[in-house]
Amino acid sequence: MTDTVVVLGAGYAGAGAIQQLEEELSGTADIVWISNTDYHLVLHESHRCIRNPEVQESIKIPIEEIKSSGTTFIEDEVVGMDVDDRVIELAESDPVEYDYTLVALGSQTAYYGIPGLEEQSLTLKSLDEALTIHERVKEAAENATRSDPAHVVVGGAGLSGIQTAGEVAEFRDIHNAPIEISLVEALEEIFPSGSDGIQQALREELEDAGVEILTNDPITEADESTIHFDDRDPVEYDVFVWTGGITGRDALESADVEKEHNRVNAESTFETSDERVFAIGDSAIIDQGQMPAPPTAQAAWQAAEVAGKNIARAIENRPLKTWTHKDKGTVISIGEDAVASDVMFMPIETFGSVPAQTLKKFIAARWIADLTSWSRAKEAWSDL
Repeated sequence: MTDTVVVLGAGYAGAGAIQQLEEELSGTADIVWISNTDYHLVLHESHRCIRNPEVQESIKIPIEEIKSSGTTFIEDEVVGMDVDDRVIELAESDPVEYDYTLVALGSQTAYYGIPGLEEQSLTLKSLDEALTIHERVKEAAENATRSDPAHVVVGGAGLSGIQTAGEVAEFRDIHNAPIEISLVEALEEIFPSGSDGIQQALREELEDAGVEILTNDPITEADESTIHFDDRDPVEYDVFVWTGGITGRDALESADVEKEHNRVNAESTFETSDERVFAIGDSAIIDQGQMPAPPTAQAAWQAAEVAGKNIARAIENRPLKTWTHKDKGTVISIGEDAVASDVMFMPIETFGSVPAQTLKKFIAARWIADLTSWSRAKEAWSDL
């Protein structure tokens, strides 16, 4: 009988793995792709929609432009996975049986049990959420005055938080809007995983953009208008965006595989505790020795090719390949500006200005081109 391979999710990991599976299996297996959206979102550019919603047309790639005609696509939400019966449970469609499945559902926002945080904050994990932030910022600005400006607070100063604050600042400048922006981080410095050099460069860019930076004090509670801290005086807000952490999807809660906070434990081959289940991207905690692979678009992009090959190898009873994450550097945008650090083959450790801006655009364009064509990437260039 022909094996059925089911891929869950249309993020970087899922979209990349689909194309590799199609190449490896070449009609020898049935491939089913399941996602709750009929497009792939270039998520690391979704913050651009906070400034300009029209950007969405450049960073939404229809599923039909990615997959081959032989792959079956189901637009539905995954709500559960029964590994004993090898069945994927969906919100509205009939359950889907599998012989092998690749879990690439991505992550959802973590709130760490902080009272009011989930109820009061906006998040940035999807296109709809980016567009909601835009509308809320726009509405707050329209109801504000120079003497009583709107206050936008972004919680969490990692990659998403920094880029969100930068886009709000860009929106403010384009529309000459009465907006104040604060970026809040519980740890001592912004972008805590970065080097001293990139932390300083990012701080300077944010401060030049008029973003107030509040560090070294955790949020303890949020209500409908105020954020409370451990030590600092409460801060009032009109729009509150939380980007402070990730956890696994609720759909994986009942799945009988080893996991932590609904993120599936996976070997460097993407194998899990169930031999028919592979996991990749933010959905997984992928063993890389001392530290797991980072939950980044870069890591998911790199891993997708090997994951696709390994599922084909598993079907054929061949040895699996081991994947090792290679950090190719970090590029972060602050509005139209950008900062890059530890980029492979670059002689300067940390740099900004036009070289960093161009590199940021090229990374996104390269991904779009890999999934579709350089023609589509060229059309998207001005929005990236």
